[in-house]
Amino acid sequence: MGDVPNKVYLVRHGETAWTISGQHTGRTDIALTEQGEREARTLAPRLKNKHFAQVFTSPLQRARHTAELAGFGARAQIDSDLTEWDYGVYEARRTVDIRAERAGWRLFRDGCPGGETLDEVSLRADRVIGRIRAQEGDVLVFAHRDILRILIARWLNLPAVEGRHFYLVTASLNILGYDHDLDEPVICLLNDERH
Repeated sequence: MGDVPNKVYLVRHGETAWTISGQHTGRTDIALTEQGEREARTLAPRLKNKHFAQVFTSPLQRARHTAELAGFGARAQIDSDLTEWDYGVYEARRTVDIRAERAGWRLFRDGCPGGETLDEVSLRADRVIGRIRAQEGDVLVFAHRDILRILIARWLNLPAVEGRHFYLVTASLNILGYDHDLDEPVICLLNDERH
């Protein structure tokens, strides 16, 4: 890494049918809705004049298609560590329905039977951060709500569980960077949808 610390631009994918219904969408490879495609296209003018040393995307189509519609499909390198949290038996279920069976359930505290643990997702986020920090220049990432929430927490050197405090809307732009140097990682922009 050079003398100037890089920034990382994080984009949550556009709307899907399950973001509307509130269903947990981990490994299910669901497509964007028409609205999700429109959201993704609005990112293109916002990002077109930025130079990125590297562009990473989750392998799942909702993230890849968002990258394509934003103008970065040809440059985006698939990174399986950016795949969304594996929700196990809670895949496709809504929080309200899970809590009807398991009162007080919280994803970041209680996890998902048959899915990934928070520690496993955190390790994936840490590997992504390592690849980002190895780049000479800014990096653009297209991924999913919960992996990005954990990535933000880990960028700030917080435990992964603190990712629960970051809410990301679809097609939002988020920027991570540094205040003065590498010892002061910060959030520069969060949940921006002004594009």
